[in-house]
Amino acid sequence: MLEALNDFLSGKLLIVLIVGLGGYFTIRSRFVQFRHFAHMFTVFKESLRGQAGQLSSFQALMLSLAGRVGAGNIAGVGIAVTLGGPGAVFWMWVTALVGMASSFFECTLAQVYKRADGDGLYRGGPAYYIQHGLKLKSMAIVFSVLLLVTYGFAFIGLQSYTVTHSLQNAFAFDPSHTGIVLAVLLAVTFIGGIKRIAAVSDLLVPVKTLAYIGVTLYVIGTQIEHVPAMLETIFKSAFGLDPAFGGLLGSAIVMGVKRGVFANEAGLGSAPNVAAVAAVKHPGAQGVVQAFSVFLDTFLICTCTALLILLSGFYTPGFEGDGIVLTQNSLAAVVGDWGRVFVSVALSLFVFTCI
Repeated sequence: MLEALNDFLSGKLLIVLIVGLGGYFTIRSRFVQFRHFAHMFTVFKESLRGQAGQLSSFQALMLSLAGRVGAGNIAGVGIAVTLGGPGAVFWMWVTALVGMASSFFECTLAQVYKRADGDGLYRGGPAYYIQHGLKLKSMAIVFSVLLLVTYGFAFIGLQSYTVTHSLQNAFAFDPSHTGIVLAVLLAVTFIGGIKRIAAVSDLLVPVKTLAYIGVTLYVIGTQIEHVPAMLETIFKSAFGLDPAFGGLLGSAIVMGVKRGVFANEAGLGSAPNVAAVAAVKHPGAQGVVQAFSVFLDTFLICTCTALLILLSGFYTPGFEGDGIVLTQNSLAAVVGDWGRVFVSVALSLFVFTCI
């Protein structure tokens, strides 16, 4: 019964709510994420400047990317391709496109209804605009409790498991030892409060992201002649038109949406808590920045992982194994054994900043 309920909530209902509401926001806003796409780069440049004593919009973006870019971008994409075939990548893109609209509105609302605390920093998020906007304090409390349980236990547990499993596979590290080291490093960061977390994110997020993208682009470059055919396979299998993946149409849609949501977190209510802390001239500016972070997360990082797997020659239809091992072995098939080490180190940084 629990398995059937989980399949329903994370399958059909998830697709209807996330993609459906994202599509609704897209249409009602007259495709805000496309109309303001070029403006995203201007706002991103302006976000580098902040007010004294306040977190800048750029720092909020780095915090948001730290939360979005985690195990889902490496292991999650591997799982999507394993269970849904190459077509899952297309549905991840669709989820991100409509998710950009969801992220724009949830993060703009976080700015509209944020409140300043005693130390001069802002606090906000879904609980704030549910309480102050909808005037439903009880619902705000329920949302806060569910968010704390989900991210405080299930989400962190999944992220931690992924990195310990990765390091065990690459270095034969004892998972318990990895867990202890991770807990200590996180504790040192958390003690410094939001400003230390922002400082760590400012340093690690650009480094880990650029390094990972650089290595995956190298792999894509070595197989550049196969990219057009692989993109064709992605589009064909997304609609069940590729004979090799014809039976995976339903799985492609479900896995693409599920892993897309897990990777970019658009519409889940986590990013607005970070978006609210930024000092901006207009609430919509932070909405634009956060929509841009969804684009970076899915269309850049997740796509790099997907193409790495599909172009490596290691992946074959019917592959049985977990996502992180698939990604590690795919990179190793192109660059040698150090590829497994690189993926493990990259995943460790992704998970650390994500938690």
